[in-house]
Amino acid sequence: MIEEERVVSSRLQPGDAPLEAGLRPQSLADFPGQEAVKERLAIYIQAARERGDALDHVLLYGPPGLGKTSLAHVIARELGVGFRMTSGPAIERAGDLAALLTNLNDRDVLFIDEIHRLPRPVEEVLYPAMEDFALDLIIGKGPAARSLRIDLPRFTLVGATTRAGRLTGPLRDRFGVLLRLEYYRPEELVQIVLRSARILGVPIDPEGAEEVARRARGTPRVANRLLRRLRDYAQVRADGVITAEVARAGLDLMEVDPLGLDRADRRLLTVMAEHYGGGPVGLETLAAAIGEEPETIEDVYEPYLMQMGFLQRTPRGRVLARRAYEHLGLPVPPSLEEGTAAGAAGSSGAGAAADPQQRLAGL
Repeated sequence: MIEEERVVSSRLQPGDAPLEAGLRPQSLADFPGQEAVKERLAIYIQAARERGDALDHVLLYGPPGLGKTSLAHVIARELGVGFRMTSGPAIERAGDLAALLTNLNDRDVLFIDEIHRLPRPVEEVLYPAMEDFALDLIIGKGPAARSLRIDLPRFTLVGATTRAGRLTGPLRDRFGVLLRLEYYRPEELVQIVLRSARILGVPIDPEGAEEVARRARGTPRVANRLLRRLRDYAQVRADGVITAEVARAGLDLMEVDPLGLDRADRRLLTVMAEHYGGGPVGLETLAAAIGEEPETIEDVYEPYLMQMGFLQRTPRGRVLARRAYEHLGLPVPPSLEEGTAAGAAGSSGAGAAADPQQRLAGL
């Protein structure tokens, strides 16, 4: 299975970048969702502006597609400063980092995406830059080597990562502001879909936007990609307007089900159910069985499947939950039936019977 072909993938795909650039919010007020994150950022930004000082270094983390890059752009705009953007893998040597830092102006924002992928030698050069606003470089080799210290303007580093656990302790500790972006609620995604449709000139009614939001996996990037695909579908198969009926037909054609799962998600769950008895099954074994990379399963498949209550991680491996069998229309194993009955006897019923979409909306 080629992950890049998945319409519901939260990873950046070819064609996404120009669309996302045109849809980016210009201010915190224009940024839908993430209310707790925005409230904290608004306070820190206002305080920094009133002091005339650089904002503390900010780490944005969470699943892909939730708007970390857009939020970094908004931070720079709200501060009224310059913005420079790069990524961890693009900074191969300490000299590359030095070139970026020495070209910054006072209080500028430097955004490093995938910061967990910075090479270790580069990361060590970054420590004094973040802490003391200075670069300590070694020039030459052997007995002729000498140390050179370069003063830097006071800047703000905004780092983004989908894998905060892979950041080293020394790097993580140098961020003054750590913010986790959460999956969006369906009503927030409706606002995003309607806003994107206005910008793109796509006719869509509120019910059509609700259908897109319901299947967008709590992720704005997925919602915008589905909107773009439905625009084509409505143009060719309907009168150009995305209604609820048109949205359902188009999304069914894309094999995106009412809970946002696509064929690849259902295949992973089905393989676990039919080939491994629902688990536990190891990550490497599961990756080989469906022809995917283990990292893709961890970063792209699992977060949403776990959030929706379909999949569990255990010390022995991945295990299917009862909800997965019900969604796939497969017989529920007796062990899960017994576990469910025991759990229902000792609960009020509200939590155990919660709909998966309500589970996502409650984040």
